[in-house]
Amino acid sequence: MMSNSLTVVGAGVIGLSCAWRAAEAGLRVTVLDPAPASGASWVAGGMLAPVTEAWPGEEALLELGEHAVRRWPSFAEELGAAAGQPAGLRTDGTLVAATGTGDRAELEALADFLARLGREVERLSGREMRRLEPALGPDVRGGLLVPGDLAVDNRQLLAALRAAAERAGVEIIQRAVRAVLDDGTRVTGVRTDDGDLEAGTVLVAAGAHSAALHPALEGLVRPVKGEILRIAHRPGAFPPPKRTVRALVDGRPVYLVPRDGGGLVVGATQTELGFDTEVTIGGVRDLLRDAERILPGIAEYALVESAAGLRPGSPDNLPLIGARGPDGLLVATGHHRNGMLLAPVTADAVLALLRGEAVPEPVRAADPSRAALAGPAGSAGFHPTRLARR
Repeated sequence: MMSNSLTVVGAGVIGLSCAWRAAEAGLRVTVLDPAPASGASWVAGGMLAPVTEAWPGEEALLELGEHAVRRWPSFAEELGAAAGQPAGLRTDGTLVAATGTGDRAELEALADFLARLGREVERLSGREMRRLEPALGPDVRGGLLVPGDLAVDNRQLLAALRAAAERAGVEIIQRAVRAVLDDGTRVTGVRTDDGDLEAGTVLVAAGAHSAALHPALEGLVRPVKGEILRIAHRPGAFPPPKRTVRALVDGRPVYLVPRDGGGLVVGATQTELGFDTEVTIGGVRDLLRDAERILPGIAEYALVESAAGLRPGSPDNLPLIGARGPDGLLVATGHHRNGMLLAPVTADAVLALLRGEAVPEPVRAADPSRAALAGPAGSAGFHPTRLARR
């Protein structure tokens, strides 16, 4: 696949990560996106949480995620140095909280599954949880401590990626791409709102919009809507937690991810409504109701922002990373909830492919030619009642 130029379609966390790494390796890189550093990447909570996202039957995704989270500290250090600004990594770990009996039983099942796989989790009582995070309310009856699940400030990360990419010589053009063009055997260019552009190698990293860009991707990626809130600590209110807090509240999942300066991201709903990005009253109500059960003090916080983004879902919850369709077409999409988490290993894999090298072993499960993608898109489904699937 190696050529001296690369055209990246999409300037979210995946597209910018791949563009930066490719430019550092000496390629001439152009990124096309009508609104760089926006969309799902701008709305994301920023959890780097392969263990607390784990579920039986998705062992390949767990292995890929753990490979990625181990890569994150060095990735953040490299990116910060290249950008001249912080990458936003937070290393305080994650608490998973449960309220009722059913919630605790589901967390016990998750802990048992992870223990069988040799993953590090610690079971805690409600009192032990509150010793670690005094902001947790009395409805929290128990939970898990997962020190290896980290977090990142998504907006700091996007700013650092854009700065590093531009320093490395990446040209970012604010233009919408309508299609990847080919002559039947090889990519020839891309069609934009302002005409066709020649291209040798094209990387499609357009998130939920990827499937419409080439027939080889049709039906493989779909939009999964998620609403989030941003809230901020006010003087006199109970301090926010230092760790990411994920929770089950009467079977409903919710998360609260800290930000510098006393901020929290509260998320996230999950619905499949096409390309709808309006925030709903019901979504805001549900998120605040469940978050307040876990952290009662947030009733005194300020509501700063509500937003909705479109996660790129795939049929089996694994991303699509690799070659598909005509020569010269690479894809890095379908990351669903894990775009932030998988950005370092996705960029590593794309760079390996550009060099004609093998991708890292855990990434091979994400090959776009895998058998799971042969059937109708969405056949694997999602699990909206699970901790990992809201």
